[in-house]
Amino acid sequence: MKPIQLISPVDGRVYAERSPLAPEAAQAAVARARAAQKAWAARPLEDRIALVKAGVARLNEMKDVIVEELAWQMGRPTRFGGEFGGVNARTEYMAEIAAETLAPTVIEDSDSFRRYLAREALGVVLIIAPWNYPYLTTINTLVPALIAGNTVVLKHASQTLLVGERLAEAFHAAGVPEDVFQNVVLDHATTEGLIKGRAFDFINFTGSVAGGQAIERAAAGTFTPLGLELGGKDPGYVRADANLDAAVDTLMDGALFNAGQCCCGIERIYVHESLYDAFVEKAVAWTNTLKLGNPFEADSTMGPMAHARFARVVRDQIAEAIAAGAKPLIDPTKFPADDGGAYLAPQVLVNVDHSMRVMTEESFGPVVGIMKVKDDAEAIALMNDSQYGLTASIWTQDYDTAAAIGAQIETGTVFMNRADYLDPALCWTGCKNTGRGSSLSYLGFHSVTRPKSYHLKKV
Repeated sequence: MKPIQLISPVDGRVYAERSPLAPEAAQAAVARARAAQKAWAARPLEDRIALVKAGVARLNEMKDVIVEELAWQMGRPTRFGGEFGGVNARTEYMAEIAAETLAPTVIEDSDSFRRYLAREALGVVLIIAPWNYPYLTTINTLVPALIAGNTVVLKHASQTLLVGERLAEAFHAAGVPEDVFQNVVLDHATTEGLIKGRAFDFINFTGSVAGGQAIERAAAGTFTPLGLELGGKDPGYVRADANLDAAVDTLMDGALFNAGQCCCGIERIYVHESLYDAFVEKAVAWTNTLKLGNPFEADSTMGPMAHARFARVVRDQIAEAIAAGAKPLIDPTKFPADDGGAYLAPQVLVNVDHSMRVMTEESFGPVVGIMKVKDDAEAIALMNDSQYGLTASIWTQDYDTAAAIGAQIETGTVFMNRADYLDPALCWTGCKNTGRGSSLSYLGFHSVTRPKSYHLKKV
């Protein structure tokens, strides 16, 4: 079988290469996971929680190596220190709520009847993880799945092949049995074959719409539950009463951090006409403070995109928009590291509209379009004019106003005065072509368990 190569965006070399499992070996791995699941689920909950937390602690001990590897694999500057803040916070929260969430709900416990609802592990969970936040996105499902008593098979993106290996190394060193959590390297055909063969009891996939459609087709007729996060075109809306400086700082960081490669990054901004000129001026100034460069250099605040082909998509969207009348406000020559390949200068576009791909199709790169709006109604209509619905960021001084606008937006999460953030106590979910399912919060445990009713009668 053809080896899977990881091409580093830093210098274009082959950073890692792995051979995918043959179909028979992949089936054997899943069989081991299934054989190990009952014994894992039979362990006391507190033991599973302790082992999972110990695995994450071991992962933290690898921080220096992991941060360096992330830079080589997907280009994030080392100054940002990896993803450990979110990994630790999400693990702690899900561990904290596990006992209460997974406890039976007692309807009656009398001399005549004992009736209750329990939650039972689904079985074998497949996680197909993306490269942009490769640890965080895995942890979202891995932690609750293991705590709830499932075994897990992890298939990581080819761009971050080493992430799954590090996770497995950490969890196994902490005492999680090797068959309970397995990292595997699979090609698309073998993955689809396993799904079609009903090898898994739950599949969580984070990636493109096309990838999600392929997963759905493979799972058709198997009744395997799916969790799909498939992309976004997340909007920000700056109302007339917004704190302008805070809005600029947060929305532009949400648009350009990680070279714009964030699941819930801000990709389009709508600004009330009274603040529009000032917002654009400050947004341009903010963007021009960025330093595009080698991710290992201390002053680099932007590294390369994860692959030259991803940067090509963004360049094409920008070029098409400019040809259609958009005005670019950032001079690329101020970012000499832009090499026409993976290193791409940030861009802010005005005179944009929804006839342009850059305002309607996922860019997943360092570009944002800004449009002027006259009122809430126009902003809501534009925010909803999208095939995606992951998050929306509203900038106002009033809770009730934000909630009222949020109720009219087709999205999974409504933010007020913040963006590009996951609160582990709140459900991470989306609508429309962003996908379906939920992770984090107590609902994250519901995704990896099933309800089981007990109706016990004394005679």
